[in-house]
Amino acid sequence: MTRSIGPSEVSAERVLPHAVTVLLGVAATVVTVAGMRSFSGTLGTAFLALVLVISVHPVRGWLTRKGWPGWVGSLVAILLVLAVLVGFVASLAYAVAQLITLLPQYSDEFRDLLESAGRVLAGLGVSESQVTDAVDQLSLTSLIGPLQQVLSQVTTIVSGVAFLMTLVFFLVADAAGFTRSLVQAETSHPRLVQPLLGFARSTRSYVLVTTVFGLLVAVINVGELYLLAVPLPLLWGLVSFLSNYIPNVGFFIGLVPPALLALLDSGVGRMLAVVAAYGVVNLVIQVLVQPKIVGDRVGLSSTVTFMSLTVWAFVLGALGALLAVPLSLLVKGLLVDGDPKLQWLRPLLGDNAGSAAPAKSS
Repeated sequence: MTRSIGPSEVSAERVLPHAVTVLLGVAATVVTVAGMRSFSGTLGTAFLALVLVISVHPVRGWLTRKGWPGWVGSLVAILLVLAVLVGFVASLAYAVAQLITLLPQYSDEFRDLLESAGRVLAGLGVSESQVTDAVDQLSLTSLIGPLQQVLSQVTTIVSGVAFLMTLVFFLVADAAGFTRSLVQAETSHPRLVQPLLGFARSTRSYVLVTTVFGLLVAVINVGELYLLAVPLPLLWGLVSFLSNYIPNVGFFIGLVPPALLALLDSGVGRMLAVVAAYGVVNLVIQVLVQPKIVGDRVGLSSTVTFMSLTVWAFVLGALGALLAVPLSLLVKGLLVDGDPKLQWLRPLLGDNAGSAAPAKSS
């Protein structure tokens, strides 16, 4: 007697081998990353506009609930985004310009430091010719070139603000209707809608927590730099605040300018004091406390956050580093949160709170 084959057995026979599935997934990832890199400028700008609009959208909703016309809420949201962009770009440009102006004033001090370091190296057995060549190649003016390149990139960002603000205008205009459509669609397609709504909520939480911690760290750093008599403490406090938006490594970016100026202005002892002061406060807050709180709020572990920084910086450059966490939240929402078969990945990514509540079936 011939046994009939059931539907489950037929479907099982059609499933690809696990190794082939993995290879196809890796190949699709490589193609996707290559495509994103080829459009990194446009893609990064578009996602920055999306994150900014998501961040200010509650202000529009609050004004609407208070009885203000919708167009007033949209205008306020657009102005808020514009203020954030102008403040960020202007602050970054001012910090870089100040470094370019200050560094040449310390050329003699830098030369003395290099000669002292050369004598130490010579005492350790390094040949005099090697020490001389190293001292001759190093100078403060060699740092000005990269800083000028950074300043020119900031100017390029300014030239792209028109495109960014155009995107913001259309996103703000469509935000209210799009939100209503998502809420209506949630009842029939929760697997698709809930991850998108979760991405928006998590992005706002991330921006809020990062901003609060950035302000806290900046205020403490300004006080420390005032006590240590480091030049331009307010400026370096601002740099510390801005660099806090870069996960994990923002601490080191914010430390370099004041430590360098402390070294040139007052010597190695003052530089070590700045490093110690920043280390006690920034290392504890930015490397230990903040990633834990951010991870609990958005469902990403510290390890995943750091890896996302390296991946998105490679894919989208500087904007990728700045937007690493929101980008990872979007990928997690689209690929993991909405797929019941991949719920086991959520605790591995750091989403311990959400792992207990699998997505509803549509």
